[in-house]
Amino acid sequence: MSGPAGPTLDALAADLAAGRTTSRALVEACLARIADPAGEGGRAFLQLDAEGARKAADAMDALRAAKAAPSPYAGIPVSVKDLFDVAGQVTRAGSRALDDTPPADSDAMTVARLRRAGFVVVGRTNMTEFAYSGLGINPHYGTPRSPWRRDEGHVPGGSSSGAAISVTDGMAHAALGTDTGGSCRIPAAFNGLVGFKPTARRVPLEGSVPLSWSLDSIGPIARSTACCAVLDSVLAGEAPEALPAVPLEGLRLLLPETVALDGMEEAVATAFETALARLSRAGVRITRAAMPEFAEVAPMNALGGFTASESFAWHRKLLDRRGGDYDPRVSSRIKRGAGMSAADYLDLQRSRADFIRRATARIAAFDALVMPTAPILPPRIAALEDEAAYTAANLAALRNPTLVNMMDGCAISVPAARPPEAPVGVMLAAAGGGDRRLLAIAASVESALAA
Repeated sequence: MSGPAGPTLDALAADLAAGRTTSRALVEACLARIADPAGEGGRAFLQLDAEGARKAADAMDALRAAKAAPSPYAGIPVSVKDLFDVAGQVTRAGSRALDDTPPADSDAMTVARLRRAGFVVVGRTNMTEFAYSGLGINPHYGTPRSPWRRDEGHVPGGSSSGAAISVTDGMAHAALGTDTGGSCRIPAAFNGLVGFKPTARRVPLEGSVPLSWSLDSIGPIARSTACCAVLDSVLAGEAPEALPAVPLEGLRLLLPETVALDGMEEAVATAFETALARLSRAGVRITRAAMPEFAEVAPMNALGGFTASESFAWHRKLLDRRGGDYDPRVSSRIKRGAGMSAADYLDLQRSRADFIRRATARIAAFDALVMPTAPILPPRIAALEDEAAYTAANLAALRNPTLVNMMDGCAISVPAARPPEAPVGVMLAAAGGGDRRLLAIAASVESALAA
């Protein structure tokens, strides 16, 4: 089976097991695509480890020949977002301000877990500086372009911008990203991929540059829900298991009419309603209802929220030393945290705890929430030079995914449409801890929408 941009992890594992390909061949193909001067490799990757990837691939091929491969997926090339520590490399988080930091002594725990499963890390991918945007624009290293109408230069979504493009363009077969307010799901939606945001506590954050300790999650971007499920198991320190089949007949989905459907572009609304109709015909019961808790999120974040306050706590000394090297659009948002008092922060924590309790209770009678991942299509990069346009697009892209992060839930974006149609994502979400059940539901939904 193939996904939107190539083979799934299970298909690659089958090819490796049958001897139809080798890890070295997969790595060389990815490296060739990265090096293609007509492609997006120069913008999607900030650092390659070509020789390290080749050595790891040869090692995985040798282990497989000896029937000692650490997992069925050993030898498959993946990419890693630039905010994860990789031993011997400088972690820049898409910025110039960390150029003078020493190389990491060890891998981030998530990178180490990928390696233990035998995945081969080909390089570090571009991102919004310090992960502070949902659009993916990076003025320091360039912005990789979405494959949709690529000649027009549309944003890839962020902050895991290069992660998504590495997968769409076959430069890696899956990507490690992060999601604080949509940074796995927005790039997935904007590029016809699948992006999964786990319950935050499911995957350890050690060895990654934080944006917000309260909201940060680490998840995969890949070609299918099954691919994301494999990677989620590895990242969570579990043995990969096949997802159970979930019948669509009788599945109960809640479509929140509060906030989540506001301001949809016509193409998004059409694709989303078409997807809902297809699911209804398959027997899914979709309930449209108000979810008043969602109207509280914007007021809760009016002063900058957890991202501003917690990022400022991490960045304040670096801003004093290297503030001139930041993207002004990023530094200005971080500095909003300076205006939040301790009382403001404590109020925010209490409000969120109450929000989580009430939102979780409201959705308890349903199998999952369903909503558009983003209400907009990926805008053109050139159209965002104006600050007002940039701010409006960024807020729109982040709005729906942020609802789930504030709820401390898990969520996944699956494609509602296939090329050459405009990229639109359908987001499914559940309360915290419901990750594997949500992935199984998403696999059935994805199959119905792709039919």
